[in-house]
Amino acid sequence: MQTQTLTAAGRLVRVLATVAAFTLLLAGTLWGTDDHFPFGPFSMYAGINGPNDPAPDTRVEGVDATGRTLVLTERNAGVRRAEVEGLESAYVDDPGRLELIADSYARMNPDAPPLVRVSVVVRLHEIRNSALTGDWHDETRAVWERP
Repeated sequence: MQTQTLTAAGRLVRVLATVAAFTLLLAGTLWGTDDHFPFGPFSMYAGINGPNDPAPDTRVEGVDATGRTLVLTERNAGVRRAEVEGLESAYVDDPGRLELIADSYARMNPDAPPLVRVSVVVRLHEIRNSALTGDWHDETRAVWERP
């Protein structure tokens, strides 16, 4: 079996690619947002819960005109959980912003009954000594209702 050595041009291309990737990662970390994947800062992983702190699980729920409750996702309403988590305080301060999610759901599901209520709900899973206890409770953080 014969071993081939990398040419000078091949080494230069690899070094330049490495420098470019490192530069993009550094710039994304210092000035980027999560939307700059895969070079963003990944701030969704920046926090850590203590061994006895509840683990939050955020979701958006909608209630349609028939009274049916459904979880609103990227697939049915164009909303990603990470975006909702990132904007949670804005939704709490101005629940009227949730109407945009109801409008998006209506555009993506033209034959479905319209949403009359949209809520940001956080399920807090209880943790003891870094293990799930099986207990949880829901907190509704923001609600928009169609007038």
